[in-house]
Amino acid sequence: MKDTNALSSRKKKTTVADIISLILLFLLTFIFVFPFYWIVTGAFKDQKIAVQLPPQWFPTDPTLTSFVTLFKNPALQWLWNSVFIALATMVLVCLTAALAGYVLAKKRFYGQALIFSMFIIAMALPKQVVLVPLVRMINALGFHNTMAAVILPAVGWPFGIFLMKQFSETIPGELLEAAKIDGCGELKTFFNIVIPIIKPGIAALAIFTFITAWNDYFMQLIMLNTRAKLTLPLGIATLQAEFATNYGVLMAGAALAAVPIVTVFIAFQKYFTQGITMGAVKG
Repeated sequence: MKDTNALSSRKKKTTVADIISLILLFLLTFIFVFPFYWIVTGAFKDQKIAVQLPPQWFPTDPTLTSFVTLFKNPALQWLWNSVFIALATMVLVCLTAALAGYVLAKKRFYGQALIFSMFIIAMALPKQVVLVPLVRMINALGFHNTMAAVILPAVGWPFGIFLMKQFSETIPGELLEAAKIDGCGELKTFFNIVIPIIKPGIAALAIFTFITAWNDYFMQLIMLNTRAKLTLPLGIATLQAEFATNYGVLMAGAALAAVPIVTVFIAFQKYFTQGITMGAVKG
């Protein structure tokens, strides 16, 4: 009888803990989702309604005025600039980081530890520290006010190399030896054996890189000057002064800017959790 009471007591405690966990998860979900909901609904509100107090929680009379005003500017060009910069940076970073991480993890050469230590140190340096020499290099190469000025400095991302090295450590050495015996060259081994094994890590890095490149307002502000070459975040910032802070237009631009990020996350979410878990265990 005592065992039955103890068992029922444990079940009751477990049930209460589960309820509390669900409540906390619901509150956290609401906190993170509500700003996105407010931006999306605000994009369909008139300027007066968007700033009124008390606020209108749901647009009862939705309008596309904010989007019309937004697209009177080169918003689609800004969107294309942002997408191109983020995608190009993502592809180049994933490729170079995967190659460098594989070499640092599976090859043995003089100065290997020193090179990896330099990447670790570079992770601690803020961009502001290297901004002046970086701008001078970009100007000397003739890339200022071009998309290359934003893309190229991000290609050797130290965090990406560090992450890919951690994943490459999980590659069995026997597979690489077997590929070498079968006559596979380095590139064939890398693309046919290494890439499939570290694919979850590449997917996680792709999401990190895309979001980082998309939100890299500082570098875009420094490197891009011409209105037609601005990215979407920069273009939206210019609308604040031009339209006397029309919050409906700003929310429309923010909602438009969120679409590519959500799309990339959905496309790579199959490997994202697996990649983060594997990287955490290995690290």
